[in-house]
Amino acid sequence: MTVHIGAKPGDIAETVLMPGDPYRAKWAAETFLEDAQLVNEVRGMLGFTGTWRGHRVTIQGSGMGMPSLSIYANELMAEYGAQTLVRIGSCGGMQPHVGIRDVIIAMTASTITSPSSGILRELNFAPCADWTLLRAAVDAAEARGTKTHVGGIYSSDVFYAERPDLDEQMVRHGILGVEMEAAELYTLAARHKRRALAVLTVSDHLQTGEALPADQRERSFGDMVEIALEAAFA
Repeated sequence: MTVHIGAKPGDIAETVLMPGDPYRAKWAAETFLEDAQLVNEVRGMLGFTGTWRGHRVTIQGSGMGMPSLSIYANELMAEYGAQTLVRIGSCGGMQPHVGIRDVIIAMTASTITSPSSGILRELNFAPCADWTLLRAAVDAAEARGTKTHVGGIYSSDVFYAERPDLDEQMVRHGILGVEMEAAELYTLAARHKRRALAVLTVSDHLQTGEALPADQRERSFGDMVEIALEAAFA
């Protein structure tokens, strides 16, 4: 057990999917895993371990934002031996050709600040995905016929941002979408020498104002979870 994860030794699989929302972790575990068992509920941040096609998988909520994800990812890697961590979650589309319900596979994750900034100090570290996971995820998405975009995303440290000038420059430089966790996950994976990837479903769009209704979000996330699972065990 750790301060934030109540799982016993052996309860956490080497492959962990990390949605931000603990109830999305519950939905994904009940939908995609066999024999899913609750292994963590400390502070309501639910985690489940089961099997997918015979492989052990843990789906653990990370909370919103890089500071929250940093807590869980650090403990999963350092204390429970997690080797492969895949963020599954929603993001906001930023490019005109990126549509609602499309999947973004994040090659890189830019950010202004993150919990690791204090360690890296003046270095503009470039957090990136594990290549083997990235390649496998693209293959899985193409095999499913899922409309997918591969490239850079932006991990924001605020949800209600008020920087239209920054948004304009990110669009200009090809950033596909915005979310709040992947940059720190990629940085921590590099530090611990583990594999990490973010597979994201576009739930709203910063340019068009389109957004998925709340009741349609979970039903639209199935492709993302399947792609993440297939990539992890390719």
